[in-house]
This record gives sequence, structure tokens and C-alpha cells, in this order.
Amino acid sequence: MTDHHGTTGWALFDGTVLVLLVLGAAGYATGLWAARHRAPWPVHRAVLWGAGLLCAGTALVGPLAVAARTSFTAHMAGHLLLGMAAPLLLVLAAPVTLALRALPVARARTVSGLLRTPPVRAVTHPVVAGTLNAGGLWLLYTTGLYGLVHTSVPVHAAVHLHVLLAGCVFTAAVVGVDPDPHRGSFRLRAAVLVGFLAAHSALAKHLYGHPPEGVGASEARVGAQLMYYGGDAVDVALVVVLFAQWYVSGRPRARSIA
Repeated sequence: MTDHHGTTGWALFDGTVLVLLVLGAAGYATGLWAARHRAPWPVHRAVLWGAGLLCAGTALVGPLAVAARTSFTAHMAGHLLLGMAAPLLLVLAAPVTLALRALPVARARTVSGLLRTPPVRAVTHPVVAGTLNAGGLWLLYTTGLYGLVHTSVPVHAAVHLHVLLAGCVFTAAVVGVDPDPHRGSFRLRAAVLVGFLAAHSALAKHLYGHPPEGVGASEARVGAQLMYYGGDAVDVALVVVLFAQWYVSGRPRARSIA
């Protein structure tokens, strides 16, 4: 691929991401408008959605994204924003609940039915979601896939889409606030969360001493430390949300977080 074609490919990727971000913001705003006659929608949910889109956008386009193509530290900062912070913020914004409020009854029933289908039920099971999330990261950083991410636009797009979607599905399975007909028990979700935290921390430690091909030892140490300690910050937030939900659900006449 020539430099011209490569530049065109990255420009197309950036443009596509920007369009999707605008559509995401517009879609949420449309839902708010369509559901305006119902019970007031919590303002903080809309703020969380905007913050989640901002985190994803920062990781995918702009100076950080460009730097991530040559800097492992910048790449890892993008990983934390796209794979951990953005999913937590987007999931807590309760987009499915908003859609069910905004859609006509027939379409809302279609969405509810989709949530009950076997494929969705399988993918959103905490164990499966955790495996897809952690397993994808181990595959990315311990194989030649990491190098392809920064040289091939299609691979770059596919991997980052997986990182975001896997993060969202995992977060929804563990601390989701949207309707889930098959939500796992608190003990199961807590166990899966602990397992994911261990896998993520172990990967950071592995990268500290065994960086991906093409990454220098000193930069690998900085990036691995960022992954370890930055991941801990988001992990603490996940734990706090999980136990807050458990506490609320156990209170008499508890109201669901929606």
C-alpha cells in the first residue's frame, strides 16, 4: 500500500468514526425528545452518554489516536479510554432503557424480544462476555496482531470495534442498568469481575517484561504501568457500581437504577 493510499485509508477511518459519533449523539438526543412526555429522564444519564462518546472519540481520532500508531504508551492510553472508560460511561447511560421509552410499543416489544434470543443471551452471559473481553486483549498483545493494527486500516477498525463492543457487553453483563431478562446473580457477576481484573492485571505485568514486537523495553514498561494503574482506576469504579447496585437491590422497597 502506498503512502497516498494509506493516508486515504486513515482519513476514511477518521471520517467514519466522526459520523458514527455524531449519529450516536443524535440518536440519544432523539430518544430524549421522543420520550419527553414520559417520566423525566435523569440528566446524569445524558451526561454519561456524552462523556462516553468523548472518551471513544478521543481514543479513535485526533492527536492521541495518531500518536498511538507509533507510541505504545499513547496506544495504551487509548485502550483505557476505548475499552474501559467509554464502555462504563455508555452502559450507565442506559441507552436501551431510553430506546424502550422512546420507541412505539410494537418496536419496543421487538427490542425486548431481541434481548431474549439465544444468541444475545449467550453473548451477554457474564462468563462469555468476560472471556471475549479479556481474551481479545491477550490475543491482541501477545500475537502479531498488534503490529497489524497500526499498519492495516481494516484490521485497525476491526480490532478497535471489538475492543469497544466487548467492553460494552462485558460492562453491561456485570453492572448494566438496562433491562436484562437473563442477568446473572450478584455472586456470579462479582466472580467474573474479579477474574477479569486478574486477567487484565496479569496481562499488564506480562507486557512489562514481554512487550509486543517492535515496542522498546523502556516504552513497554511505561505503557504496561499505565495499563496496570489506569485499569485499576476503572476497575475500582466497576466494583463500586456493582456493590452499590447490590446494596440498593437489597433495601426494602428498593427502586431499580434506571
